[in-house]
Amino acid sequence: MARRVEFTKAGSPSTIRVADMPMPEPKLGQVRVKVAFAGINFADLLMRLGFYQPRPPYPFTPGYEVSGVIDSIGDEESEFTVGQRVVAAMSTGGQASHVVVDARRVLPLPDEITLEDAAAIPVTYLTAHHMLHHLGHLGQDESVLIHGGAGGVGTAALQLCQWAGVSQVWATASGSKSEIIESYGGRAIDRHNQDFVSIIKKETDGQGVDHILDPIGGDNLARSLSVLKEGGRLYTYGMSAVAPTSKRSMLRSFLAWRKTPAFDPLRLMTRNRGVFGVHMGTWKNEVVMLEQLQRVMEGVLSGALKPVIDTVFDVEDVAKAHQYLHDGKNIGKVLLRFK
Repeated sequence: MARRVEFTKAGSPSTIRVADMPMPEPKLGQVRVKVAFAGINFADLLMRLGFYQPRPPYPFTPGYEVSGVIDSIGDEESEFTVGQRVVAAMSTGGQASHVVVDARRVLPLPDEITLEDAAAIPVTYLTAHHMLHHLGHLGQDESVLIHGGAGGVGTAALQLCQWAGVSQVWATASGSKSEIIESYGGRAIDRHNQDFVSIIKKETDGQGVDHILDPIGGDNLARSLSVLKEGGRLYTYGMSAVAPTSKRSMLRSFLAWRKTPAFDPLRLMTRNRGVFGVHMGTWKNEVVMLEQLQRVMEGVLSGALKPVIDTVFDVEDVAKAHQYLHDGKNIGKVLLRFK
């Protein structure tokens, strides 16, 4: 029997269940993947709490990325074969033992890449690559500030900067996580005990940085904008400020939203700065997505990129995985294992 993770209603991790489901059947242009590992991202936590859009009606199955083996094909002329190891970027529904996915969102895996590593690649590396390279056209002589530098996207962004030869990189995280940031050539800033605004202004002679990656939102986003260099680009790709704990609190969320800056187009124009909103789950251009994923795979195969995996939870412990992420314990990626 196939199984899937389900969010039953908005609330704490106790609202999650693992339920049986009918075996899905692929249609023309689709393949079915028997899932080995599925990624968990902070976006899943926000969706569970009811804060992230687009969100299907409850109950629904979350998940944007899987790795596994193809066990059924809906098209006799498919380039894929049954038994082939693959990685897939999903629009949703990835946290299940079997998933049906558009073949255009699937990549075959070389033998050198494990299924565990593969599941840690699509969301984190695609998001970081999309911001820094596809949107930002990152140059070697430019500077980068990464918030949440010890998380999944953060460690991916640090590696991408190192691969691109960028030497001016700062990253915020808890002080206990500074080692992972420094191991990838970043300058660690303790987000709880240091003021990144004053540090950036001091170390750039008041000029600011060219690229800022901000998954936090709220007043952190406004402060990020204050240290964005002329011609710089600010990427907002999350809103962790609305969910400081694992429990749903409309008051805390409202206060975080209230502190989020309203971007004035005229002010952005006069200061020559840009703001990008990024959500790879809603990105529709599969050609661009696969081109970027293939580039990331090249980096993994060359050794320039190496997924940082913190913990792998069995699917039965999915609620514990959510709490683990809420508590900010992870360095790198958290995965679910389907036995």
